[in-house]
This record gives sequence, C-alpha cells and structure tokens, in this order.
Amino acid sequence: MTPHSRCEYVARVCPRYLQASRTAKAALLDEVCATLGCHRKSAIRALRRAARGAAPRRRRGRPRTYTAETIATLETVWAVAGYPWSTRLCSLLPLWLPAAAQRLQIPPAVLTQLQAISAPTIDRRLRSRKRTLKRRLYGRTKPGTLLKHHIEVKTEHWDVTTPGFLEIDLVSHSGNSADGLFCQSLNVTDILTGWGETRAIMGKGQAAVRTALEEIRRVLPFPVQGIDSDNGSEFINRLLFEYCTAREIRFTRGRPYKKDDNAHIEQKNWVQVRKLLGYERYDSPEALAAINALYQHDLRLLMNLFQPSVKLREKARVGARVTRRYDAAATPLDRLIASGAGTEPAVEQLSQLRTTLDPFRLVAAVDHQLQQIFGLANRRLSPGTASQAAPPPVPVRPRRSNDWFFLPSAAKETAIGRLIASRSR
Repeated sequence: MTPHSRCEYVARVCPRYLQASRTAKAALLDEVCATLGCHRKSAIRALRRAARGAAPRRRRGRPRTYTAETIATLETVWAVAGYPWSTRLCSLLPLWLPAAAQRLQIPPAVLTQLQAISAPTIDRRLRSRKRTLKRRLYGRTKPGTLLKHHIEVKTEHWDVTTPGFLEIDLVSHSGNSADGLFCQSLNVTDILTGWGETRAIMGKGQAAVRTALEEIRRVLPFPVQGIDSDNGSEFINRLLFEYCTAREIRFTRGRPYKKDDNAHIEQKNWVQVRKLLGYERYDSPEALAAINALYQHDLRLLMNLFQPSVKLREKARVGARVTRRYDAAATPLDRLIASGAGTEPAVEQLSQLRTTLDPFRLVAAVDHQLQQIFGLANRRLSPGTASQAAPPPVPVRPRRSNDWFFLPSAAKETAIGRLIASRSR
C-alpha cells in the first residue's frame, strides 16, 4: 500500500474504532495490523492521530535538497562520462556542465544544484545504480628470461615530482583463443599526472613494441625519463633495453607474478582498454587500423582533457583497518599544468584545444568508432559467440552491457531525448 492509501484506510476505520466496544476494538486492531502489516501499538497511534484530525507524521531526517530532475541530469552526465566514481564525477562536472547545459537544456535551478552537489551526496543518490556495475580481468603475459640481471627491479613506492616516469603493459585482444596473431594494446600511463596513451600492435613482437613506444614518446607533452614494465619477453629484451639506453631512459621492472608492482598501469588497462573494447578477438588489419584510429584521436583527448582522476596520498593501517587518503580529483592535463614540467608549446596547445571541444561530441565520436570496431571482431573466437552458426547482422554488445560506451548510439540519443522531452512538458 502507498502512504496515501494507508492514510485513507485508517481514516475509514477510525469512526468504527471510536464507537466499538472493548472486545470489538481488539478485533478491529487485529484487522488493522493484518492490513497494514504493523504492530498493534503503531496501529493504535495511527487511529488516535486520525481521531484528533492530525496530519500524518512527517518522515524523519533532513529533507532532500536535490530534486529528481537534478538527479536524472546527474545520471545522464555520469553515464556519458563512463560511470566515474563520485569524487571524479564531482570534479568533472565543472568541465562538462557548459556543454551539458546546451545539449540537455538544463534549467538554471538544476544547474545551480549540480554545481553545489558533493561527492558523498552523489554516492547516496546513485547507490542503487552502482550495484549493477561489475568487471572482469584476465591477461596472457608470459615471463621473459633475457637481460633480467641488467634491468633493476623496482618495488618501492613511486615518489616522483616530475612527469615522464611511465608504467607500460600489453593488453591482449585474443578472445577465447591465444592461437595465431591477434591485436595487442600497448598501454602507457604517467605516474605523476595520470596521462595515458595507447597504441595497438599485431602480435607482441619486440620490434612492434619498440615502434609503438616511440610513437607514444613523440606525442607525449613531456619528455620520457623512465619506464617500468612486467617481466614479459615483449619488454625484457635487448632491443628495448638498447633503445632506452641510447635515449637515457631509466628501465625498471616489477617482480614476477606481482601485479601490485605495476598497480598504476593495471588499473588503466581496465579504464582505457578493456572497458571499451571488451573481451572480443581482433585479428585483422582492418581492426588494427580502426583501434589505432580510436586511440590516437578522440579517446586520448576525452581521457586526458576531460576525465579527472585521483591519486593516493597516504595509507595508514590501524589493526585490521586500512585508511586511505586521496588528493583532489584533477584531469591529467591539469596535473601536468600544475607540475610546470611539461613541454610548454604542447601544453599551451592542449589547453586552448580543451576550450573548443565538447565532451559530449567526443563521447559520441568514440561510441561511433567502437561500433565499427565491434563489427570487425572475430565472432567465431569471441566469448559467448563461438556456438553461433553465422555472425549476427548487427555488432554484438560488449561484455558490460550497462556501460554507456557499450550502448548503441540510438539508445543514447533516446535517453537524452527523453530527458529533454520531460523538461519541455
């Protein structure tokens, strides 16, 4: 029963209750308790309030400040931005709201509330939606044995004050089978700023890894000072070792089978690669070219200019409880500007470019490219599609169907259009 229906029912029963005898009142209370599903004392209090003509008791606690329209708009921005957690979402709102105000026709009152909402409030209001988000990770890294005694092991905390110290890793796009050649994503992240770059290569050959790393080094807005990798043979080889030595780049590695030594890049492997491309198999030159087109243009601008991230400042353990404290969320470009150590012309160009870009258009462009990439996947060797007799007529959704990046463009436009139509009414 709704609260209004409960009040109507109590108002109808109240005259009978006042005129009934003691025995009849007991039977009537049993009826009220069975109908409302409440305790006898609660039923007695409700009947007494109705007899006095008092209004129903107000809900305890502080009234909600943010309207349903505000939360609906927040959910739309949250979905388009790729479901960032509350601290990052609160930080990216100032960057996204100017474009959102025009695209979603946000009223001034809702815009004011979105500018004032805090991260804990976002957590509470979006809690039910967050429970549906899951993730799944796996890899195909094989340990390398060459030159290990020449490459130092780094396990201590990264305490850097300048950009240029990178963690690198490969992400496999093999689907259900590791046989033959298939695409690999070389993922790179900067420790200080969180700046990320990715390139796709066919296979995991040493020359291909070195070539992709050189392409990334040329487009980074800061000089490369060091790289840190796992123990895969694609990294632990003489070709990459001599490449770093010739350019005075410090080359370190983590311990075998200890992913925590490369925690920064392991996290970015999900955010920048797996979350977008899923677990399908890509093994054609057309898929390689399409993935690189995605990595080199719209995606890098969206992630580095409009997606804030947080950094762990300290971690304290008291008994079994671990307390972590993070700094304020900021985009990689903002962290690079704050460091003052980037390549000045490149940083200035990126800052001016951000003022002219619309993050919603970048998301739409990324989504369009992803749909083309999904159509180039090898369905026969992709998860969940091996038993199909023929490829489906339309691209199959990736593994996380609730993620905004994995929704068809028509579904996104429908969601935004529904929000605009509700405001116009």
